[in-house]
Amino acid sequence: MVARAHTLAFQGIAAQPVTVQAQFLSGLVQFHVVGLADKAVAESRERVRAALHAIGLALPGKRLVVNLSPADLPKEGSHYDLPIALAVLQALGVLPGDFLDRYMVMGELALDGSLLPVSGALPAAMAAHGRGLGLICPRASGPEAAWAGEEVDILAPENLIQLINHVKGSQVLSRPVAHLASPRELLPDLADIKGQEAAKRALEVAAAGGHHLLMVGPPGAGKSMLAQRLPSILPPLSAREMLEASMIASLGGELRDGQLSQRRPFRAPHHSASMPALVGGGLRAKPGEMALAHHGVLFLDELPEFQPRVLEALRQPMETGETVVARANYHITYPARFQLIAAMNPCKCGLAGEPGHVCRAGPRCAADYQQRISGPLLDRMDIQIELAAVKAADLTLPPPQEKSAHVAARVALARARQAERFAALGLPHLRTNAEADGTVLEEIARPDAAGLAMIRQAAETMGLSARGYHRVLRVARTLADLDATEGVARVHLAEALSYRQKPAAFRSAA
Repeated sequence: MVARAHTLAFQGIAAQPVTVQAQFLSGLVQFHVVGLADKAVAESRERVRAALHAIGLALPGKRLVVNLSPADLPKEGSHYDLPIALAVLQALGVLPGDFLDRYMVMGELALDGSLLPVSGALPAAMAAHGRGLGLICPRASGPEAAWAGEEVDILAPENLIQLINHVKGSQVLSRPVAHLASPRELLPDLADIKGQEAAKRALEVAAAGGHHLLMVGPPGAGKSMLAQRLPSILPPLSAREMLEASMIASLGGELRDGQLSQRRPFRAPHHSASMPALVGGGLRAKPGEMALAHHGVLFLDELPEFQPRVLEALRQPMETGETVVARANYHITYPARFQLIAAMNPCKCGLAGEPGHVCRAGPRCAADYQQRISGPLLDRMDIQIELAAVKAADLTLPPPQEKSAHVAARVALARARQAERFAALGLPHLRTNAEADGTVLEEIARPDAAGLAMIRQAAETMGLSARGYHRVLRVARTLADLDATEGVARVHLAEALSYRQKPAAFRSAA
């Protein structure tokens, strides 16, 4: 008799069904796991054997073969422990033959028979629901899986004994309850920043339209402080966005206690981050920082200090909103609709262009430092601003009256106008002006006659590329939304073009 249990293998956020087949055969007493399993899956033999012994069961003196089908699909991770154990229990006659037909199973076993949490409970529950099945997962992963919907039958036992008793009817497992993560700490407020009013305005525009932002300035100008306060003015995630972002966070093991959060992701990798860390990859093709920042912010401080090949890997996701991890044995696509916020010094010492400062290396120092950022990457930055050094007189001023809550209200209204506009056009999947392209952008950001004449002249004078031209239109559309005007006027284009000018340090180094 062949016993069967259903589980899955992750390929990005997609889940491929896997059938666990267990059968006792005559022959030498051995426990074989076949089906292209990695080291973690192969080691499940010992965990399953010890867990069964802990609940008072012993494997018979026969040959046990466990097959993971399809056999040519790579199987990775410890979540195969529980489906293997349940298939063996069914082969032993402990579980009825039709019980496991109604569920997908995932979970890691401890040696005492308890169940340990695993990554990917939310996408697993979504995949199970799509196939009309329930999900069996560890108790610690239950709240996360419960977000798949009330109609999904979820069993979340703490150990094997609880699950067996539930099947026999001597104990009833309650359905886990989905919880939202409560804010553990207050976000930094814009009122903490004294001075830099122009930079605050640029940050508000970037937040309202989801635009990429580059800040250039000397050390201590407040670049990192501004970036860290961007989450305080961004609107919360919608239900759909929260599920999409949380599915990626679940695969990356980033969800705390299985609780989802409405806060937008804010990822700030160190400049020593490698290509797999930013793009994704590794042994299990886990999502990288770009995917983990989906529907949120990716902050790259000290931008030129990143490896050049890592920076160039940003270019395609900034356009397409997804990142592709291509290796010899897998090809995986993760959604990565992030907002890039970058900060950098104008040169290695950070003081190029400052009054009274003369660099011993001359203009060559700034030129070499800035050449680490390629022209195509710089062209993809919607807003480029230069920050001046903060003076001591600014620090003695009283705190600003405008707080993040005031700016967040304006940003929320602007984003609501964008969502209504895209819904009226039959494009509900678009959320911000930064996502608009092609004919959609030309329709929603058509300038008036005075504005059209100005942008034509500016395109020739500034040497705007086709991409740069469209990005100016996107920013101008956002400025109009902040002003609650339907049309894009000349004043909006003028401000958008001011954000398109290269900072003075770049011009002097060119």
